[in-house]
Amino acid sequence: MSFLCGFCGGKESGDFVGAQKELRMSGPVEVTYTTAPELIKLQQSPNVAIIDVRDEERKFDGHIAGSLHYANETFYEQIPDLLQKTKEKDTLVFHCALSKVRGPSCARMLAENLSENPLAGSSSIQKILILERGFNGWQAAGHPVCQCKELICKGHK
Repeated sequence: MSFLCGFCGGKESGDFVGAQKELRMSGPVEVTYTTAPELIKLQQSPNVAIIDVRDEERKFDGHIAGSLHYANETFYEQIPDLLQKTKEKDTLVFHCALSKVRGPSCARMLAENLSENPLAGSSSIQKILILERGFNGWQAAGHPVCQCKELICKGHK
């Protein structure tokens, strides 16, 4: 399988399913892919936040329970708010519908912001992950989906 990477625009080949693919970035925060089963394990930790960067489809398709919504279209402007809401988290898991463009792009944007912005230096974020196959893969695998309409989901089912 060959495709253009939504993260860096380069041509990649191979299958990301079950693989930890490290992404190129300019800062010290590691950015890798994670699988849905790995995310289920991570959800047990209070130090993990799930960041949904889909736009309008979140309203209609539901979302991963407990996730925070920061739409891709305005993500950069919302980084200070995201850092405030996740100040006690050490791992952030990003996703969009498929985690091919918007999720990786926002994950990279945050990683670059953390490395370049001295005000972000107080953040406890050590790892930024991207959910393989995104929300669509999560839902297709039968994992729990919340239908609440809150921007900060409280974990309703």
